Amino acid sequence: MAEISRLPGPVADLWEWQYDGACRRTGAEVFFHPEGERGSARRMRDNAAKEVCASCPVLTQCREHSIVTREPFGVWGGMTEDEREAAVALREGAQRAS
Repeated sequence: MAEISRLPGPVADLWEWQYDGACRRTGAEVFFHPEGERGSARRMRDNAAKEVCASCPVLTQCREHSIVTREPFGVWGGMTEDEREAAVALREGAQRAS
């Protein structure tokens, strides 16, 4: 008889945390920049998104997801695209060093 305890869980287990995200009560325009947005307007929007993330009960899962999947756009887990890129580079550097 097969040992089912070693089988992976339902796929929903991998993303169900998103149902609890604080961002679900906020428009996507807060987290994703419009074409051509730069400078202080972008910083202000990013900071507004990060404020939402700061109170989010699934911030850690969201951040990890965005780093592992290399989300290319938007604020995820309180991190901008550039911050995630730096986190990925740091992880890869640590993995090479070990």
